[in-house]
Amino acid sequence: MLFNSIEFLIFFPVVTLLFYLLPHKPRWILLLAASCFFYMWFIPKYILILLITIAIDYSAGIFIERWKDQITRKKTCLVASIVSTCLVLFIFKYLNFCSANLVALAHHFGWSHPNTVLNIALPIGLSFHTFQSLSYVIEVYRGNQKAERHFGYYSLYVMFYPQLVTGPIERPQNLLRQLHEKKELQYDNVSNGLRLILFGLFLKMVVADNLGTYVDKIYAAPYAYSSCDILLGMLFYSFQIYGDFFGYSTIALGCALSMGFTLIDNFKTPYLSGSVQEFWRRWHISLSSWFRDYLYIPLGGNRVSVPRWAVNTLIVFTVCGIWHGANWTFMIWGFAYGVLLIIERGLRNFHLFDKIENKTGQVILKICNIAKTFVIVTLLWSVFRAPSFGTLRDLFTALFHNGTLPHQLQIAPVAWIALSLFIATDIVIRNSRFDVWCSQQKAVVRWTVYGVLIFAIITLSSVEQYPFIYFQF
Repeated sequence: MLFNSIEFLIFFPVVTLLFYLLPHKPRWILLLAASCFFYMWFIPKYILILLITIAIDYSAGIFIERWKDQITRKKTCLVASIVSTCLVLFIFKYLNFCSANLVALAHHFGWSHPNTVLNIALPIGLSFHTFQSLSYVIEVYRGNQKAERHFGYYSLYVMFYPQLVTGPIERPQNLLRQLHEKKELQYDNVSNGLRLILFGLFLKMVVADNLGTYVDKIYAAPYAYSSCDILLGMLFYSFQIYGDFFGYSTIALGCALSMGFTLIDNFKTPYLSGSVQEFWRRWHISLSSWFRDYLYIPLGGNRVSVPRWAVNTLIVFTVCGIWHGANWTFMIWGFAYGVLLIIERGLRNFHLFDKIENKTGQVILKICNIAKTFVIVTLLWSVFRAPSFGTLRDLFTALFHNGTLPHQLQIAPVAWIALSLFIATDIVIRNSRFDVWCSQQKAVVRWTVYGVLIFAIITLSSVEQYPFIYFQF
């Protein structure tokens, strides 16, 4: 079920209302049933896959806690849980990709290799709830979380509908604990939740979807457009994917908050970052922190030699790229970020700008760093967006050779209006959150903002309804 659909417009208030009408004890049943219904709206049978991973990791948590003093058994159970859960992810997300590449490799060397292709679709959000389930098992193994004995509550932890499909990826210490708490109806929670939902719908329906129309045209036929058009397409995609994913995360936070649940903030104005490292601290925070805690730090983090740290960084970001999809472009995208972080660390050792004490100079330097980081991120988004190396080659070939072509991309004013509003709001609420910012304003300002957002959603929403970009992951 899409957040920006008529069905969800009915689903959300009904579930929220029933949640508060029911006493505390049976609420988990309502939320679990609603979450199952929400997920089954897409492809009903794929809920069985989700139940398999839930059963595996639920059982693993109990056995790990039971064998807490038997290190070998405990570790074996952890490994078995991780391998089993990741195997499900591999079969549905990576098996066909690996098979196709093995066939291509065999063909290159003149070998014979059967082309094994499974006619299956990737279950929506599989990577997200796989990582959420794994975080539970790892935290139980580390002794940071008690094993959940109630199968219903654990299932709800994995399937909680606001963040089931596209995150944020929650930790058990935060969400599982809250599911057991008795939630009282509070005006501030409902009010702030609705504010977040409204803002998220604006980001998705007005900003992301309007920009997506032009992005699709550019990537479908880059040779047909001028260099200026292609640059605009790249710029638009940077804000399309940000508005799309930020929009989903904001709606998810709003839906949860309306019932009293607090989820992790997934974005903190990432395009105002002054470095690639800062960008990853502000973009998809739940995923970057997951890789930090469960891969980067176990590999040694920054407590190792510089060469080993560089290898760790490349491993983490390459795996991050692979997590996003079974495509070489994702792998290169992640690897490139690893290389950039290594370069940034090397440049910091020169302390080139440490002696700038003039405030004007510091401001200029900050603006330049933000602009530099945004350009880098935008260029790498083109690698992320391209469905193949062929498309990527065509895109950059056209970018450098179509400078003499006339401007072809006819951009409607609504796209510029949407983009301008987005940039303005991102700057205004920097280092804060939309609901928090609204609560600090006078009533006339708040209601003016609500009115503008509602008017924009009604009159400026894209005619084409795009699925959320991160659904494919």
